Amino acid sequence: MTGQRSDARRNFARILTVAEAEVAAHGADASLEQIARVAGVGSATVRRHFPTRKALLEAVFTQRIHALCELADTLRGEADSRAALLRWLRELLAYSLAARGLADALSYQPLTDASDETGQDSCAAVIEAAGAPLLRKAAADRTARADITIRDLLTLIVGIALATENHTDPTVQADRVFRFAIQGLGPTDT
Repeated sequence: MTGQRSDARRNFARILTVAEAEVAAHGADASLEQIARVAGVGSATVRRHFPTRKALLEAVFTQRIHALCELADTLRGEADSRAALLRWLRELLAYSLAARGLADALSYQPLTDASDETGQDSCAAVIEAAGAPLLRKAAADRTARADITIRDLLTLIVGIALATENHTDPTVQADRVFRFAIQGLGPTDT
């Protein structure tokens, strides 16, 4: 945003603030037109700042994604590598449920083995990079299966979040499904 006119910076900030509220209320399908109306700008202005829905969603989630990355960095120093990995996955799941639309954002561009420039800074790529060392440490400590990949775990979290987000109490249902899923993760039940 460096080099933008002050009105463009204000529009960007206003659009992002409104988008955060709309996505929290309506999930990834929040209306771009409604965001523009509430922000007091035209649809073209929204699209100029965020050319795709994916770009808007990633901007909405950037701050929390960074917090999840910082948590992963902190947890890497934990002695119990399995507990550290599970805590991080639970935080990712909790945020995916609380911030409706994150699971959609993570699933918009499935992770692939072929890396491209556009996917390098995506939410999914950043989350993958943060969680991979936790999984590697748990696998090295033999507290997680060696054949599980971080992409497998992200798919699991996204799937649980999407499958439970419309339940009466999505947090309880998601936690229940998560506990069932992790029993296959390694030799220790949690």
